[in-house]
Amino acid sequence: MHFSEILKPIVEVGILATGIYYALKFIRGTRGAAVVTGFFTVLLFVAFLATVFKLQVLTWILSWFVGFFAIAVLILFQPEIRRMLAELGTNFTVSVHQQRANIETIVQGVKELREEGMGALIAIEQDANLLEACSGPGVVVNCETSAEMLKTIFFKNNELHDGGMIIKGDHIMRASCIFPLSQRQDLGNSTGTRHRAGLGLSEETDAVVIIVSEEKKSISYAYKGQLVSNVTEEALRGFLTMVFVPKTLPINRRLWFRNFFFKPGLKKNPEPSQAEPSRTEAPQAEAVPVPAKKKKEKRS
Repeated sequence: MHFSEILKPIVEVGILATGIYYALKFIRGTRGAAVVTGFFTVLLFVAFLATVFKLQVLTWILSWFVGFFAIAVLILFQPEIRRMLAELGTNFTVSVHQQRANIETIVQGVKELREEGMGALIAIEQDANLLEACSGPGVVVNCETSAEMLKTIFFKNNELHDGGMIIKGDHIMRASCIFPLSQRQDLGNSTGTRHRAGLGLSEETDAVVIIVSEEKKSISYAYKGQLVSNVTEEALRGFLTMVFVPKTLPINRRLWFRNFFFKPGLKKNPEPSQAEPSRTEAPQAEAVPVPAKKKKEKRS
């Protein structure tokens, strides 16, 4: 067998796998994800029946229907496709250093808001477009994120303080946005409107929503439909690092190849640095002391 005949199916499978992976990554977190997933499930089931039972008419209809489905996808995901094309040619991947600086800016701003008794509702956008989940477009800000700007927007006498803020990357995109309220019945009457709005947005999108209580002077965050209340600045910093930094961790391929092939004496699995936060578990609101293990005595 010729080498090209062996390489051809490998290349085809690789291209198809890459295309499916990026297609699933593209629709993940969008409102149309559930629709596309359900439609593909039904389509694959019908195609399986048509293939097994050799239903020629159904197979012919499915072959024609694929073209119409492609047009439907373009219409359904038109905002996401337009945003993706607009970002082509830009530096889409944020460095770890820059991402950590963004997190530190947000944490510092939230800390000052809590200390000065200002309420705040801050949503950090990821893959899903948050404007689609908001009741109104809000007010365009489009400025660099800073602690001073956070305090200015959420100042009590400011017209923009009554609503939510949307942060994307290192920029404040919009303010005074109306987030959807959570309809959960187990929250109780003590849960305020800001917390319900933050939880509601986290239920519909993949955003991380930070809530600062004006009355209790406490910090909470909502993510994937879960609300964590009364967290410290350190716990918030660790959580944001766990969510955002691993997704943008760059790979220095040249350094990796050099260390792997030309420095066999180096450890391939070095121990994690104590300065780096743990990414395996979410940080807890209160630190629990762990008893130190006794060192084993060396046998003579």
